[in-house]
Amino acid sequence: MKSRCPKSLHVFALFLPLIRQHIKERNFLELRSTLKNLHSIDIAEGWSRLEPSEKIIVFRLLGSKKAVEVFENLKLNEQRFILDNLNNEEVSQIINEMAPDERADLFKELPEKVSRKLFTIVKKEDIRNIRTLMEFPEGTAGSLMTTDFVELKKEMNARQALLKIQESLRAEFSENVYSLYVTDDAHRLIGMLSLQQLLKAPPDMCIRDLMHKADFIKIEAHTPSTEVAQWFKRYDLLDAPVVDKDNVLLGVITVDDIVENIEKEATKNLYEIGKMSAEGGELISYTGATVWDLVRRRAGWLVLLLIFDFLTGTVLKNFEHTLSTVVALTFFIPMLLDTGGNAGAQTAITVIRGLATGDVSFSNVWRVVRLELSSAILMGLIVGTVAWARAFLLQKDFILAIVVGTTMFLIALLAICTGVSLPLLSKRVGIDPAALAGPITTSIVDVLGLIIYFKVAQAFIPALRF
Repeated sequence: MKSRCPKSLHVFALFLPLIRQHIKERNFLELRSTLKNLHSIDIAEGWSRLEPSEKIIVFRLLGSKKAVEVFENLKLNEQRFILDNLNNEEVSQIINEMAPDERADLFKELPEKVSRKLFTIVKKEDIRNIRTLMEFPEGTAGSLMTTDFVELKKEMNARQALLKIQESLRAEFSENVYSLYVTDDAHRLIGMLSLQQLLKAPPDMCIRDLMHKADFIKIEAHTPSTEVAQWFKRYDLLDAPVVDKDNVLLGVITVDDIVENIEKEATKNLYEIGKMSAEGGELISYTGATVWDLVRRRAGWLVLLLIFDFLTGTVLKNFEHTLSTVVALTFFIPMLLDTGGNAGAQTAITVIRGLATGDVSFSNVWRVVRLELSSAILMGLIVGTVAWARAFLLQKDFILAIVVGTTMFLIALLAICTGVSLPLLSKRVGIDPAALAGPITTSIVDVLGLIIYFKVAQAFIPALRF
């Protein structure tokens, strides 16, 4: 699991001068002792502060277990740097001791030529597991699971089951054991029990008498990861079995994988709503980011929305006569468009979040629409009244105030309807709602809001009808 705790960098920074002093003085025994007292997450978080030559020295002085933990928590470019600078024996040790799911994720990210080379140094018994995990698309239960789990048979007694667990742990089992899974001879899931249950049981008690059904928590391998997270929340799970369509046990998802996935999804949605390239939820960290990283992830959306907003200029040009005739109309354009954009964004974010949590679905879509339309009318009346009052106080013109207030009401309706419909439409056509609805809602409201404004003005102000 790749952690991103902001406090970790400060911990590593405190030790960085000492680490560099030991390297400079070639005092590697003291350096090894210093690294031993640092948590692997702290080292990984502060890794970018080391010089390239320092990284290799530090990595080689980590204990084998800590080296793997640090490696698993590094970004891909840092992992590739280490792989490029270690010999085959060192690389083999790292790759073979990684957790199965972390190893599969690494192989997915690496270029095909590099991954083929690494396959030659992986243990034969692990190759099949890696290929199995790599088959599942990102965002599915299969892509989150690990193949490290304890599989028991119902004929075992408690003593035999405990011996089986001990054997698994001695074999450098990489995951925490929360639940134990009972399968038949074809590896089909037939039941489960907790480790605590097993420890409490008499040594000669049969597993069939301890186990209970796992039907309510088992997860099909192609289930979307968002649904998996909801499943964990609903049943307060620490882990859950993953099965194929024939109920064969393929792997286990643990809560740490879910937490990491939720963090990525939340980051991804936040960046997409903020009109940035999400890149799978990869966090932008100012400690390691470059100017190019920021430009690359922001410029594309800015240019796209800029082109879309060219329509705003076209609308203003087409209504040039209206603006020149009643110049006061110009004063209220920012207020109208900003309020419309805010109303649209509020609604879009609420619906997008509802879609992510399962609170909004196509089975209850009409209830959602009715609620939002009713609230749109009420909010439109509220902001329309405030806008009318502001226009009247500023210009002392009742008709102009009616134009501004009516437009504000209509723009609020438009914005909220857009904020509801765009996420639902995105979901229906298979596009991430946050990617489309978040950035586009404001632009649509701007363009259509201007057209509504000028059409309302022409309807109420006689001088604009010709």
